[in-house]
Parts: sequence; C-alpha cells; structure tokens
Amino acid sequence: MVRAATDCNIRLLRYYLAMSRGLLVCFLLVTAAPLAGHPPWDLSSVGDVRFQNSGKTEAQSAFLYGLAQLHNFEYEDAAKAFVQAEQIDPRFAMAYWGEAMTKNHPIWMEQDRDAAVAALRKLAADPRTRQALAGTPREKAYLKAVEILFGEGTKEDRDFRYATAMRELAQTYPDDENAQTFYALALMGTAHNGRDVPTYMKATAILEDVFHEHPRHPGAAHYLIHSVDDPVHAILGLNAARAYSKIAPRAGHAQHMTSHIFLALGMWGDVVHANEVAVNVVNTQRSADGKPPAFCGHYNEWLEYAYLEQGRARDARALLEKCGSQVGGDDHMRGHASSSYISMWARYLFDTDEWSGSLAQWHPDDPSVESDSTYEFTRGFGEVRRGELDAARGTLDRFRKLRKEQDEELERKGEMATSRRKRAEIFEQQLQAMLLNAGGNRESAITLLRTAAATEDSLPAAFGPPFVEKPSSELLGEMLLEAKRPAEAEIAFRASLARAPRRTSSLLGLARAARINGNTEIAEETLATLKSIWEHAESIPADIKASSR
Repeated sequence: MVRAATDCNIRLLRYYLAMSRGLLVCFLLVTAAPLAGHPPWDLSSVGDVRFQNSGKTEAQSAFLYGLAQLHNFEYEDAAKAFVQAEQIDPRFAMAYWGEAMTKNHPIWMEQDRDAAVAALRKLAADPRTRQALAGTPREKAYLKAVEILFGEGTKEDRDFRYATAMRELAQTYPDDENAQTFYALALMGTAHNGRDVPTYMKATAILEDVFHEHPRHPGAAHYLIHSVDDPVHAILGLNAARAYSKIAPRAGHAQHMTSHIFLALGMWGDVVHANEVAVNVVNTQRSADGKPPAFCGHYNEWLEYAYLEQGRARDARALLEKCGSQVGGDDHMRGHASSSYISMWARYLFDTDEWSGSLAQWHPDDPSVESDSTYEFTRGFGEVRRGELDAARGTLDRFRKLRKEQDEELERKGEMATSRRKRAEIFEQQLQAMLLNAGGNRESAITLLRTAAATEDSLPAAFGPPFVEKPSSELLGEMLLEAKRPAEAEIAFRASLARAPRRTSSLLGLARAARINGNTEIAEETLATLKSIWEHAESIPADIKASSR
C-alpha cells in the first residue's frame, strides 16, 4: 500500500528535486497523479513496493504499479503501466527494463525474447548506449542483468547466467528487496526439468527473510508460495498464502496463487474460495473492457477440480459446460478454450467416473497434439470402463501414434520436456494395463501399473491438480482392491496421498482397503476426513455412508 506523504515531505521532495536537477529518490512516499488521457494506477490494490530510481516524478505512479504487477505475474497489465512510464519519461531506463521483464515468465518456462529485445531497443539501439542512459550504478546493474537474460545463447544458458547476475546484484544491494526477490525467482527459473528441491529451498531461504522484513511486498509473498507449493513443503507457505490475497486484491493471479498452498495441503474449501475470487477479479476487469466472462482457463480448471474434491459434481459440470460454450468463440480467449475444455472434461470424467453418459463420448474439433493426447487417453479409458475393448485397442494405437508425433515435435524444437514425455508414457502404460486387466491378465496389468507408478513418482513434485489425471498409485490401489489384495492396496493409496494430500478418490480407496484389512482405526480416521471434506457433497458412496453413521 502506498503511504501518503505529508505536505512537509512533499515540499522537501520538491526542494531536493530542484536542487538535483531531476534526480528522484523515490521510496513510494508520493503517488503522482496520472497524466490526462492515461488510466489511474491504484497502487494500494496490487501491493506495497518501492524502488529507488532516477525517473521523473510524473512517471513514478505508472512505474511502481507496473513493478507490483510484474511481481504479481499480471504481465499484460504491468506492460501497459511500464509503457505509460516510458511515454511520460522517454529516457526512463528502468521503465524499459520493466517492459522487457514482462516477456519472461520463469516459473512457466516461457520467454518472448524478440518482444523483450524490441522493448529495450525503444530506449536505445544497443546495450552500451542503454547502459549510459541508466541514472545510477544500481540501475545499470539491473539493465546489465536483463541484457544477459535476453542476450545471446540458448534460453537455458541465459537463465543460469541471469541468475548469476542477479545474485551479484542482490549481494551488492542487500537492502534492495526487489533485487532479493528477483534473484530468488531467477533461481527457480533455472529448474528447467521441474522442481529441483535444493534450488527451490535456496530460493525459499531468501524469500522467507524478505517476507519477514516486508510482509506486504507482493513478490516476497508470491515467490515464497511458488518455492514451497509441493505437498512436503507447503506448510511453510501457509502464512504467505493467507497474506497474499490481502496484499494484492486487484490481481487475479494473486488471488489464485494462494490456492497453490491450499491445494497442496488438501484445503478444498480454501481452494474453492481463492479461485472463485480470482475468477471474479478477472471477469470484473473483462466486463469493464466490454468482454464476456471467461469460463475456461487456469483458475477455472483449479476451481472445477476443487468442486469435484468437495463432491460438488453439479457445480463442476456447470462450469465445464460454460467453458464448452466458449470453445470456438470469437473472444481472445478462444485459443485457450479448447485445450482448457479438454483438461476440464478429462478431470471431470476421471473424478466422477461418469463414463456411460454422452459427455464421455464428446470429440474435440481442433485439438493440439498435447490436448489430443489427453483426449485420446481419456477416451480410451472410458471405452475400457464401458467394456468397448476393441474400440479401446484402436484408441491405444492412435495414442501411440500421437505420442510419437509429440516426441518428434519436441525434438524439432530442441526441447527435452522430460515431464511431458514421461506423462505420455504413463498414459500409455495405464491404458495398456486397463486393457490387460479387462482381458483377464490381471497380474500383468498390476505389474505394468507398478511401473507407471514408479515413473510418476520419479517426476518432480508439480504444483496444482495431479499432473497425471488419474494418479497411477490410485489406479493401482483400485485394481488391487478389485483383486482382493487390500494390504497392498492400502500401501498404494498411501503413496497416492503422499503426492496428492486429501485427494478424495485416494482417501475413499484407503478407507475401503483399511476396513477390509482390519485396520479399524485408520478406516475410521479416513472416513472422518472424508466426511469433513464432503460436508456439502451431492452424494456419498453407499458403503461409506453406511460406515459413517
């Protein structure tokens, strides 16, 4: 939140501005009014940031708003603010730095290098001239780092060299909370194959200190959440998650981001609330821009999953159907709507087991290779559940072809994408195991599912809903229960819950296995957990309902 300055402070600042011929030392003591024709920048709604810089006074409001939104990963909004700061002060080097930084999304391993370089070139054509325009040694260090980030070499190499540059900057300016947080983010941006725990824990150590000293800094809370949003470490981010929604109430990503911790801990009511608020923030802004509400996309996908975990299948289906109505529309979201719908469709079917209805036989019009892989796997799974084994074998053949195409595409792009490849491998193993089991070869099916579970366990812990829609250990547990091997099933369900805490399908399996296995205490404890999660569930399985009376 921006602190309002007293009249005395304002007079003093004007005096020093006049004496220094324009050098501004800004610690967020004042909020410059926007120029006519430019939008106001409500800094109190996006976080408490400060940044000592040499830009003009009139450009500070836009710059600081952009900085806060950069920390919030609201990249489009941040870029608009930085561009306004450039327009107000064409020689404001850090405004161009900020616009370039909005083109790098390290947690998502996305980067638009060409757009970033184009932003920097608006300041000056070459790095040396841009360095000369930076007003202070610290600003020069920030520019030097961003030139490395978008310079020569592969993205992977540049990410590591950028992290080194940010480490040096953070060490040189230990009181600069932005330097510390951007360094921690840069470290996480070097984990190209997924969460690398030692690297993430190094970032965590930095961010915990900054969050303690600056509890309303959006980057400190946000990046701390990212550094610990796996089931093992999530409890370390609970305070940050509770704080972040209040730090940046206007940032949809901030509202959603809290659910990274809640989901990792299985706090389903909190996941629902966080994403309902996030969707509302986004759709309020879309309404102001004359756009219809968005029912597809990342926040809605998490919301649907949390509804399903709470046993609220009708709410999940209603959201899915609304997303489906936007597939093929003319809104700027349409490029994401199809893949988002496929993800939500698959999640709904796996978590409800509604394989006999018309929804399970839906076919996408124009999926991408990745989405089509998810679609074919889900379609094949449903065919096995319905006993359509010949159709499922044909689907498995198509899936193998798509998997090969996907691998070839990644090789052409020079990408490893280890996690994506292993996910496709797990899909194939699961579908093959389902066919083996349906054909009477249960032991081979169980062996193959154990392999799939081991492959899945080898993947870095990912944030969010399960990376594999039907966790392999959960499917293994269900098959072992079917084979009347409850002791082994109990172990499998525990393994599933270690990666997806309080996931209700795994809890349900554990309760059943423990009851059959004679572990009464575990069964009752698990049933109590399910009862608390399913407080507003539309229906509860008959055997569980009877056991919980």
